[in-house]
Amino acid sequence: MTGVASKRTRSRFSVDPVRDRWESAPPWARWVVYLLLVVGALLLPAQGIGNIMAPPESDWPTMLSDQIGIYVLLGLGLNVVVGMAGLLDLGYVAFYAVGGYTIAIFATKYHWSFWETLVLAIVTASLAGVLLGAPTLRLRGDYLAIVTLGFGEIVRVTANNLNYVNGPRGIQGIPHPPTLSEWTVPGLDVQPFKYGLLDSRPYYYLLVFFIVVAIVFVKRLERSRVGRAWASIREDEDAAELMGVPTFKFKLAAFAIGAAIGGSGGVVFAAKQTSINPGSFTFMVSALVLAGVVLGGSGNIPGVIVGAFLLAWLPERFRGLSDYRMLIFGVALVAMMIFRPEGLWPSRQRKAELAEGSGGMGSMGAEVAGPGTAAEVTE
Repeated sequence: MTGVASKRTRSRFSVDPVRDRWESAPPWARWVVYLLLVVGALLLPAQGIGNIMAPPESDWPTMLSDQIGIYVLLGLGLNVVVGMAGLLDLGYVAFYAVGGYTIAIFATKYHWSFWETLVLAIVTASLAGVLLGAPTLRLRGDYLAIVTLGFGEIVRVTANNLNYVNGPRGIQGIPHPPTLSEWTVPGLDVQPFKYGLLDSRPYYYLLVFFIVVAIVFVKRLERSRVGRAWASIREDEDAAELMGVPTFKFKLAAFAIGAAIGGSGGVVFAAKQTSINPGSFTFMVSALVLAGVVLGGSGNIPGVIVGAFLLAWLPERFRGLSDYRMLIFGVALVAMMIFRPEGLWPSRQRKAELAEGSGGMGSMGAEVAGPGTAAEVTE
């Protein structure tokens, strides 16, 4: 009886009926939904929406470009490492920093254009992921987490003590992206391709472009041989190795791809702010992005987007509560992890892993049974 009751309680919050209808929908209906979602994202900076979503003293387009868009992009990158490959990375902010410092150095010291430095920053961040992964990915669980945490702090401390990047003062005078067109959206007074200091909306549109590209790229990988290899590593790395999966190679690929996505976020952040310093790349950024991935539903792209959005938006929306907002926010996160540990919008595979006691995060959660497991066994 206890098991039946627990299943009924969880079913109230299930998104499985929506997922079933989506899987049975024809391809044209899916593309219509995709198009509507992109249009909705582009309309998000509208003033009418900002009056509801942002407190009176805040600028809604700035919130979207400086926090929400960045956290969603970083969440998608970290989801490749944590959600798909099951590798706990506590130093993800390092790749974000590598992307930001790459454009800062090459744009100010060598006068490279934005688009040139964007490509270079993505490649450099990806190489940083390989550099971190090559000597450390033979570790597992909490040992890997500690090493990645140390890597994130090494990057920040190095930038803080390196005269070449002006130490704690950072680098100023980073140029904005070049204006692509003076075209104005009719009736909205928006120039989506004109980048400057006064209007944050073009940077948000640029982030939307990167987010869409990341989603398409990662989704195709998820359905490929690479995605199936990541899933096998996450569920049981030893079994995957015995079945002939080159686990080290695929884990290295996950780190490189996740790092590349994080590096692209650092480029947009640095170009928008026109300055960069080590204080922007603390461990707290890694922790919040990881919390967004877990809160939304690790391994599920829509869930990760929702989780990262809420994690970036809620503290700003309730800024009027002063210090109490963080207390309330922390209590809400704890309650969420108690009553819905799989996240707001989990994948079915992650829910099954939690029910089996693997924690949905590879060996990192293998020793902790998921909530409700005992109830289902006694049924």
